[in-house]
Amino acid sequence: MTSSSLFLLLIIIVAAVFVLGRKRSVDVAQSVGGIRYLHSLPNYYGLLAAAWAAIPGVILLALWSAFQDVIIQNSVFSLLPESYQALSGSRLDLVWAEIYNLQKGIITEASDPAFYPAVEALNNLMTTSTTGRTVLVIALTVLGGVWGWRLIKPEQRARNQFEKVVEALLLASSMIAILTTVGIVFSVVFESIRFFHKVPFTEFVFGIKWSPQIAINAEVAGSSGAFGAIPLFVGTLMIAGIALLVAVPVGLMTAVYLVEYASSRVRSIIKPLLEVLAGIPTVVYGFFAALTMAPKLKGFFEGIGVNGVSSESALAAGLVMGIMIIPFVSSLADDVINAVPRSLRDGSYGLGATKSETVKQVIFPAALPGIVSGVLLAASRAIGETMIVVMAAGLAANLTANPLEAVTTVTVQIATLLVGDQEFDSAKTLAAFALGLMLFFVTLMLNVIALAVVKRFREQYD
Repeated sequence: MTSSSLFLLLIIIVAAVFVLGRKRSVDVAQSVGGIRYLHSLPNYYGLLAAAWAAIPGVILLALWSAFQDVIIQNSVFSLLPESYQALSGSRLDLVWAEIYNLQKGIITEASDPAFYPAVEALNNLMTTSTTGRTVLVIALTVLGGVWGWRLIKPEQRARNQFEKVVEALLLASSMIAILTTVGIVFSVVFESIRFFHKVPFTEFVFGIKWSPQIAINAEVAGSSGAFGAIPLFVGTLMIAGIALLVAVPVGLMTAVYLVEYASSRVRSIIKPLLEVLAGIPTVVYGFFAALTMAPKLKGFFEGIGVNGVSSESALAAGLVMGIMIIPFVSSLADDVINAVPRSLRDGSYGLGATKSETVKQVIFPAALPGIVSGVLLAASRAIGETMIVVMAAGLAANLTANPLEAVTTVTVQIATLLVGDQEFDSAKTLAAFALGLMLFFVTLMLNVIALAVVKRFREQYD
């Protein structure tokens, strides 16, 4: 039985336990004088019994699914000759892939006859594991349901107990999000440490040449590579800076107009159009940047006598990226400005201020924490963009301050380094994790700054 079929069966069993638990609460109440003697409504007794059935079975199913593959894989590898057991990394993954494909019938011929006993063992282990999982999960679910059904009594505080179950589930959900974030961070940190064992940290952070493509293996000429990330940082900041120079003024002015000046009719037209702009896929923006914006910019600057304008430039990518995040800035600023108390506006108008003076001297200072927070979030969005940069700015890691030249960013290089079949023991591939760690650190600092600004100025206007 597949995991999805087993999960569907669990849902049916839990639903049956709910119905039986609810019926039992009614029957027990009738035996002592009626429904009014129940502490809680009958539905709560059924829900509590269903929780007793569902939670143990789901936990066992999740744990089984998480550790099944690892245990089976280790058991199969123990049957292989020692020469295979000594392998590590991607080579061991290739061996496992061949054994797995043989077991599934995807391939019929093994590269080594020693794989056939491992295939037979894998087949037996998969069958045993599936059967054992099905029997144990169903048995545990039924036992839990019976236990919850037997606990039903008129004086049982089913509603209070079920509320505690819901609270525990909500806490578990929040912990999953936190643990997922922690897991991502640790995975990136550990791989980055492996990279810095191969490449000095100072060379990575302060180096001015980025050329990892030649660092494939030791047999290739010049395989030491060049892993100076300064050109990537400069390109990222340049494109993000151009995007913010476009998005922040336009987005803020759009928000001010929609909140303070536009009629409800105009707002009902412009607001949906901005939301449509926010829903356009980034690859469409990339096409627009590569096929329209970049050639237009090249023709314009060459027409005024500027030479050496690249067909792929940071300016083209930054301008289109700025257009892309205008709805992001506008929407956040719109919400923040709308949240400014009406009493502040009325007080300003009562003192004789005009609408523009009220916006500049009252509304903007009061909304500043939210606006700064929104701008920093928009900066994080710009820094993390990939598709527009790939199509409009190119892949060349040039260290330049000229926005008319081709540059690349951290996210583009991460995508480039991890495309295709890669050797995860090489500095070339591990460099992607180091770049990801630096990107994570930068976005984290932006979020910390945003929180600090919000906290500082909110105390002034609360």
